[in-house]
Amino acid sequence: MLIWQTILSGLALGALSSFHCVGMCGPIAFALPVHFLPKQQKLIGILLYNLGRVFTYALMGLLFGIAGRSVYLGGFQQWFSIALGIVVLLILVQTSVGKNYVHIRSFDKLQLAVQDFIAARLQQQSIPGLFVLGMANGLLPCGMVYLAITGALAAGTVEGGVGFMAAYGIGTLPAMFLLSYFGMMVSISTRNMIKKAMPYVVACMAVMLILRGMNLGIPYISPMMQNTANTAVSCH
Repeated sequence: MLIWQTILSGLALGALSSFHCVGMCGPIAFALPVHFLPKQQKLIGILLYNLGRVFTYALMGLLFGIAGRSVYLGGFQQWFSIALGIVVLLILVQTSVGKNYVHIRSFDKLQLAVQDFIAARLQQQSIPGLFVLGMANGLLPCGMVYLAITGALAAGTVEGGVGFMAAYGIGTLPAMFLLSYFGMMVSISTRNMIKKAMPYVVACMAVMLILRGMNLGIPYISPMMQNTANTAVSCH
């Protein structure tokens, strides 16, 4: 996938995720210690907070982009894309039925540690500290972030992974920025409607991953993948 296509996909997913982010991270956005600041400093503080989130997402993209590149160079990208799609569908089903079949205790401890860190940072009135607060917020568990990570993995390149995750964060930035600055502008009924639609968006993304790995020769949806393992040039 070309880098510009990867970035556009990340932006689109981020924009679609915005209402989900408003519902999940809205309380933190409301609690940012910026309301005592003058207008200009308030704008800078909110922007730093959101750039911190984007920075964390970009770091995730770097890590998972490296993993995806290893899979791509190994020639397993086709089956890997199908497997990712199936995993996303399974997670969606698990979430829909309200059952937690996969439970990792160490992950729960990390989540609690991040929440405690955020709670402490919210008590500090420091503009530079808002960037760190945003970075921590990017580590909180989120289904849409997990979906974005699958996109970074499927990109198959390091720059693609970073670009996809950074674009995803930028896609969520406008809604989160306006939320922090102006307060809740979207009605509860509208947010609930968007929340109900999100599983269908996730399902579509999972199907797209599966189709992408099936090599059907459909431009943009299921392009033919070149087997890099067979075409690699030996340096020995």
